[in-house]
Amino acid sequence: MPKAVCLLSGGLDSSTCLALARQQGFACYALSFDYGQRHRIEMEAAARVAAALGAARHVTLKIDLRAFGGSALTDDIAVPKGRSVESMGEGIPVTYVPARNTIFLACALAWAETLEAADIFLGVNAIDYSGYPDCRPEFIEAFERTANLATKAGVEGRTRVRIHTPLIRLSKADIVRLASDLGLDFGLTWSCYDPLEGAYPCGACDSCLLRAKGFEEAGIEDPIGRRP
Repeated sequence: MPKAVCLLSGGLDSSTCLALARQQGFACYALSFDYGQRHRIEMEAAARVAAALGAARHVTLKIDLRAFGGSALTDDIAVPKGRSVESMGEGIPVTYVPARNTIFLACALAWAETLEAADIFLGVNAIDYSGYPDCRPEFIEAFERTANLATKAGVEGRTRVRIHTPLIRLSKADIVRLASDLGLDFGLTWSCYDPLEGAYPCGACDSCLLRAKGFEEAGIEDPIGRRP
């Protein structure tokens, strides 16, 4: 089986991406990050998903981005609540973590190189997304070019690194349907940026609202959407 590094936050998109990589015949090496995020509960979800989907190995790296701050997820900045989907796409929100996907992909590339793996899976989405610049196809294409300039295997021409973003042009409803077809247990996943009592979805942040919209449009009930 070819090896692939799969970035896994424990959210709906990254979990679907891992399930898809497994279906496509990859031995999946799941990579998660404890980066000082407000919603650290997602790491528990990532561990559940990695175990349930049979990851060959699951590594969680600690990179404390609170040292830099600059985001509602890593600093003392309020998480926006109750925004319309239209307003989410206007500008870059305060929940954007500076250079996060660049950092995560660089670490995934390092692990892939040691594994002699040519494939990296990332669950970014450019349709139902919250204005993040590092979720755009242009960024992914640029990073893939960089990756092939930066690795020993790439320079020697032995293999070419491929960044897979199978969800990038899907709506959130499409992702929910795909995840259902793949047999993903939605109850294992986590999406909320600002958990209530550290354990329950707030239901009002951008991530919660986009998730709810996706499930509603897909006609599928979200098992974690009705927690107290």
